Amino acid sequence: MAIEITELYITDYEDVISLWENTEGIKLRDADSKENIQRYLERNSGLSFAARKDGQIVGAILCGHDGRRGYLHHLAVLPIYRRQGIGTKLVESSLARLRNWGIEKCHLFILTENVQAKQFWEKLGWCERTDIQMMSLNLSNSSNP
Repeated sequence: MAIEITELYITDYEDVISLWENTEGIKLRDADSKENIQRYLERNSGLSFAARKDGQIVGAILCGHDGRRGYLHHLAVLPIYRRQGIGTKLVESSLARLRNWGIEKCHLFILTENVQAKQFWEKLGWCERTDIQMMSLNLSNSSNP
């Protein structure tokens, strides 16, 4: 059976979180709790996708926007399904939906040491930004980002 790209739902959480937890180069945080992911999916309905083979999730991407810019998070594909275009299809699905919302630019975050991810994104035409630096603040403990 072929790979099917479908919308990602909160009912997929356990399978997707397991995929992300077991994917090198992805770091999960408190923001990835089931409640937070549910809120994210509700706020950004129809933008995140799963790749399925025989009903099993073999890849996933989390996508949202703030009304001006899109954001991609946690793109992952099981190792045995990589290099088959699945990651690219997941990305294209999310970007097409962002375009439908009138979003013209999208950002993503890569861990500095994740060379494989950087190569993947560059191959798709994404470029590294060297003119900005990301900063964070943990609102539950503003003395510790």
